Amino acid sequence: MEKNKFFIYKNRPLIRKDNVIYYGYMTEEFVAMLTVEEFHDVKDVKVSDRILLQLLSTKADVAPKDVVVKYTVKNTLYEALDIAGIWIDRYIKKTAT
Repeated sequence: MEKNKFFIYKNRPLIRKDNVIYYGYMTEEFVAMLTVEEFHDVKDVKVSDRILLQLLSTKADVAPKDVVVKYTVKNTLYEALDIAGIWIDRYIKKTAT
């Protein structure tokens, strides 16, 4: 049996379910959740127009109201993933000190 392989972007896995993409390792303290809110069609392909990006804490002892650490809206998937990677790196470094 072959292990499940995930698409990796900048050394972190991408996991997609419908219009939600999780970026990062669930074993780290933070993971990004990208929700594609709007699409437009280019030939037969749907292209995202509006993405809600949220940085989530994965700690079990965090109150539900504090799970979302930071959020923004971006116009392209690339832009949202780039910002997500920066946020994850920055917050992991911040909590390590």
